[in-house]
Amino acid sequence: MPARVSLLFRWLNTWRSEELTGRLDAIYVAAAAGEPMRSVTACRCEPGQGLIGDRYAAGRGHWRQTDGCEVTLVRTEDIARASRRSPVSFDDGRHRRNLVVSNVPIDAYRGRQVRIGSVLLEFHRLRPPCGYLDRLLQPGAAKALGRAAGIALRVVEPGEIRCGDPVQVLPKA
Repeated sequence: MPARVSLLFRWLNTWRSEELTGRLDAIYVAAAAGEPMRSVTACRCEPGQGLIGDRYAAGRGHWRQTDGCEVTLVRTEDIARASRRSPVSFDDGRHRRNLVVSNVPIDAYRGRQVRIGSVLLEFHRLRPPCGYLDRLLQPGAAKALGRAAGIALRVVEPGEIRCGDPVQVLPKA
C-alpha cells in the first residue's frame, strides 16, 4: 500500500514503483450500445476515438452524446470482488469496461499517464458503474462492482495493445 497522505485526499498518495506496474489481462469491445462485449486479443487505439472496433470509437455508445469515454478500464481484482459479492456474473465483459488490468490500484491512475504496450493514455476521469449496467444485467450489478470499479482514459499516442502487455503508470510531470 502507498504511504497514506490522508483518507480524504487519497489521490495525493505516494505510490511505490511496484504498485505502478501491472498487466493487461483482457480487452473487450462492443459494436453498439447494449450489445454483448466481445473479447479480443489485440486492438488498435487512436486519439480522439479510443479502441477501434468499439461502440464509442464508432459513435454508437449509450452515453455518446453526453458522457462518452474513449477507453474504460477496470481492475481484475475489482471484478473478482464483485463476483464474490453478487450473484451477477461479470464474466465475458459483462462489466462493460474495455480494459481489464491487474495489480495497479485505481487511485494510482488519477492525474497520470499510463503506457500499455506501445500506447500512451492519460487519466480522464473516474468512471463508476451506473444504472445502465443494472438495466443490462440485473438490479444491484453496479453496486456490486462498487464506486471505484472503473476509470476513463484518453489515447495520447496511438498504437496497438495486446493481452499480456505490461501496464506502467508514469510519474506525474
